[in-house]
Amino acid sequence: MPPIDDHPLRYAMANELHARPFPSVDAPSRAAYLAVKPAENAAGRDREADRAHLIDLLDRFGAQHPQPNATHYFGTIGKHKLKWESHTEFVTYTIFGEGVAERPFDAATFGVFPEDWLAAAPGVRITSALIRIEVADGDAGIDAKAQDWFVPESLAISRVIEDDLVVAGDFRIDHMGHMRFAVFARPHVDDRRIGRVVQRLCEIETYKAMSMLGLSRARALGPKIGDFDRTLTGLLDNMRGDTSDPADVLQSLLEVSAEIENTIAQSTFRFGATGAYEKIVNQRISVLREERFNGRQTFGEFMMRRFDPAMRTVKSTEGQLQAMSERALRAGDLLRTRVDVERSAQNQELLTSMDKRADLQLRLQRTVEGLSVVAISYYAVNLVLNMTGPLEQGIGISKVVMAALVTPVVLLLVWMMVNRIRKHME
Repeated sequence: MPPIDDHPLRYAMANELHARPFPSVDAPSRAAYLAVKPAENAAGRDREADRAHLIDLLDRFGAQHPQPNATHYFGTIGKHKLKWESHTEFVTYTIFGEGVAERPFDAATFGVFPEDWLAAAPGVRITSALIRIEVADGDAGIDAKAQDWFVPESLAISRVIEDDLVVAGDFRIDHMGHMRFAVFARPHVDDRRIGRVVQRLCEIETYKAMSMLGLSRARALGPKIGDFDRTLTGLLDNMRGDTSDPADVLQSLLEVSAEIENTIAQSTFRFGATGAYEKIVNQRISVLREERFNGRQTFGEFMMRRFDPAMRTVKSTEGQLQAMSERALRAGDLLRTRVDVERSAQNQELLTSMDKRADLQLRLQRTVEGLSVVAISYYAVNLVLNMTGPLEQGIGISKVVMAALVTPVVLLLVWMMVNRIRKHME
């Protein structure tokens, strides 16, 4: 095959598909999970600070550093394995250790993260979880353990991946500040399949928590949306009357429209991210291929009852904001139509007034022309009489008779001259 140049990003794009492999997790084992994000502007955060924080943890155990600009890392720290991932708004740390503690969900597993290192994190905890992985040859004892470890009212438990595993959790924060999940694996299940299920549980919890940020934003916008609605309703009522000043209404409309658009701009990213995270949650649950366990609610049913209503609230708030924006736009169109109609009426009145003025000017002009003809004729007649004065005695014509003869001729000539000048000017 003849040589051919590769696209500069060919290998990078191909390797990206394999950049985040699932961890291999044996049973029995345990895991501690942590997701951290800045409280504000998480998408625009300093990602070098995230990597520096990771390196600080690795240096405490003498572990190998990640590649420059890496977005994922998997390695060994002491007796544990660490999986680190950098996402759009957050970073995640997952610690895997062999065996399970005698006390279920012992927070000592989370103690792998030093307290001073946690305090120096470039962000805040969005969620954390303790995961216990056991071997279960059958269903005996699973229900009793789930009842003891989790809150029965919120317990979600189901068979997954053709009954290769049973997963359970209640999505409640325990007294140590962690979520809890239990995984019961059949003896024949390999470590890669267990790792994939553990990874899915961590993703479900993380993206659920990130989605709920959209609900918080939606609730905060509730009073403001109510204010927008009352303001727009009041402006539309004012537009119905004939006494309102369009300029004042337009100024008020511009102010509320600017506030609405600013609110939409500030909420677009969060609402868009919430929709994306919601889809990830539902997709991660669907790939588990859940089956009901002893009549208990599944993870999918838990989300349908507790999570989906929250997401519908977010979508409703987003729709209300868009409806407010469109309503303000329609109000602006109505106001512009009203202003155009009033302006047309004013223009019509102005044109009528101009016609009247033009008619008056024409009459005045004709009056002036008539007076001009008389004045010019008067001076012309006097000039002719003065010039023909010596002839009066010679031909025996009196001055009165001469004036009577000359005046009509002069008037006619002057009128013709003025009329010609007027036509030339037109």
